[in-house]
Order: sequence, then C-alpha cells, then structure tokens
Amino acid sequence: MRRGAKRKASQKGKVLDEDKDKTTERITSVKNENETQPSMGTEKQSQVAGVLSSKEEPTKSEGEPSLKPIKPRAKRARTSKTDSETEYFPEKRNLEDLWQQVFPVGTEWDQLDAVYQYKWDFSNLEEAFEEGGKLYEKQVYLFGSTEPQLVSYNGESKITCIPVVIAVVSPFPPSDKIGINSVQREAEEIVPMKQMKMDWIPYIPLDNRGSQVERLKSQIFILGCTQRRAGLKHLKLERVKKFEYCLPYFYQPFKEDEFEQSTVVPIIYPVEPKPVFCEFDWEFDEVEEFTDNLIKEEVVSEDQKDSFKDFVEEKVREAKKANREARESRKKAITEMSEETKAAFENMRFYKFYPVPTTDTPDVSNVKSPFINRYYGKAHEIL
Repeated sequence: MRRGAKRKASQKGKVLDEDKDKTTERITSVKNENETQPSMGTEKQSQVAGVLSSKEEPTKSEGEPSLKPIKPRAKRARTSKTDSETEYFPEKRNLEDLWQQVFPVGTEWDQLDAVYQYKWDFSNLEEAFEEGGKLYEKQVYLFGSTEPQLVSYNGESKITCIPVVIAVVSPFPPSDKIGINSVQREAEEIVPMKQMKMDWIPYIPLDNRGSQVERLKSQIFILGCTQRRAGLKHLKLERVKKFEYCLPYFYQPFKEDEFEQSTVVPIIYPVEPKPVFCEFDWEFDEVEEFTDNLIKEEVVSEDQKDSFKDFVEEKVREAKKANREARESRKKAITEMSEETKAAFENMRFYKFYPVPTTDTPDVSNVKSPFINRYYGKAHEIL
C-alpha cells in the first residue's frame, strides 16, 4: 500500500511539471508574436487613444512599436455673413395689430378671410394716439365693421369688404348693448353684448404684452368677440345669422333719434308663397289706396285685402307707440342724469378710420362716408 501511494504521488508531480512546461511554452509563443506584429488589442488601443485626445499618447511597453494617435478630422471654419448679406427685419410698431384686434361687428363669417386678404395699413389710427393726434392721452373705445364697396385694384374693379374702425372718445363705455336687425326680421332686438359673446376689453400694446393686465392703466378698449368660427358648426343657423345682423348700439339722450320722428313703417306681411315687403308712410299714405295699388301690381291678392289692411294699421299703431315711449324715456333719462354724465355725452366724439392708400391694397379714397350705423349716426370726422 505504501509503495502504491508513493507511485501515485510521483505521478502527480510529473503531471504538474508537464503543465508548467506547457504554460511556459504558451507565454513564450505569445511574447514572440507581440515582438513581430502589434496585437489586435494594441490596434484598438491606438484607435481609441486617437479619438479621445490628440495630445495623449499611449505608454509604450518594451518591444512594442511606437504608436501615433489618430488625428481628429478638422472642422470646417464657419464663414460669417458680410454686412451686405445681413438680413434686417423691420421693428414692429407698438400699435401695429390694433385694427386687427378689433372685431368687425356684423360681418358675415365666410367673408372674414376676404377682409384680411390684403395688408391694410391703419398707420393713421396708430398716429392718432401719438402726441398731437386726435386720440392722444384720451380714453378711447374702438369697434370695427366692414363696408362692401366697388373699388379698383390692379386695373380691376370688384366688390371688396373694406375694414373700418370707429373710435369713440368717452370716459365710460358708450354702450353695453348690441342691436340685432335685418330686412328679414320683423322686429328689432336690443340685447346685452355678452349675450352675443361680445364685450369691451383692454388693448395691450406690443411693448407691454409681458406685463400683467391688472397692473396696466389702459386707455384703449376694443370691442372683442369670443365666439370662434370653429364652434359655429355646433350652433343653429338662426344663432349664426344673428351675429351677421349685429350693430353696435348707442343711445344719445340729447339727440332725438331719427326713428323717433320717422313716420315710415317697414311692413313684412307673412303670406305664401313669399312674404310681402314694403314701407308705409302714415303721413303721406292712406291705407285703402296703398292696398289697392298693391293689388293692381299683383303683390297682394284681392281676397287678402282686408287682412292686409288690418296688418298695416296694427303696425302703424305699434310704431307710433314706440316713438312716443322713446321720447318719454329720453326725457326721463336726461332728468335723472348727473351733470358729469351730461357733460360726457355732450363732449363725446366719433372718429371713423379708413385704411390709408398703399400699393398693396385697393384705393378706397373715393368711397369714404361719415355714416357709421343707424344708432351712432355720422362720425364727427373721417381719418
């Protein structure tokens, strides 16, 4: 047993000696290969070192060849534009978008794009707020509208929606109501502005857009509308049309309304196949004769004569009553009015602004009119 154990121990020793010899041979072989050519590891090391920094060089080991770092690709120098190539953009004026912020009351929704197809110039409105201008350091309320007119542009005449801006100089809002009327509507409506999503809102000049509204003491207020065109598809047609029949309302207690003294009554007689539209003047017309003439013109049939006469007489009574109540209401308002408010109404001024002529817009100089609407009457001055 002891001899067998010694034999096994000696065999194990031989195996260990053989393993050591093999390991020594491998190391020697690898060393010889490194001396003849760079190893794959050395190549990768050289590439990485060149990418990381052109200044850092890898340390050389004995027997290894000198390794040069790979230089990074030179960046192309950026050429700056010469002064002659420098682009300059005109600085925006402080009130440049004022006329565009004013809602064009009563304009048909599908005509809004046509209004803004031209680069209308309202620099006259901006200049009015500068020192020496009509609106300088005054509290002003602005509302817009459009006037379809036949004008010439590039040698061609066509109907164009011309934007206009009305400026009301007043220490308080001229009105918080909107009038709704059209030829198709039997009766006029006077409703609060907010019912039509309209209100007077402060205008913030471009230089102050970064400030908080409540900190600004604005002297310019514009009539705005929060109804969006995208939301019209969710409204009934009658509601949509109401916006197109809107007129900014104004009541001047010291001036008798022309409709208070008017003797003309619009008649819309409901009959099939289409209503009868006409005007009756109770001062010059007589109901019997007026009806007979319409029968001769075949506007009203003979069997409708009595019904039509009754309808006209009823409308005349309503108009006379409305005129009488309007006069009484105006007198009462004056009696209850403070002296300060009276002075404000008496000193209130209306200015109507048209776009100034430019080569990019139609010429509107021959179609200017002082008339604003049936409530405001005429402007004190056209600019």
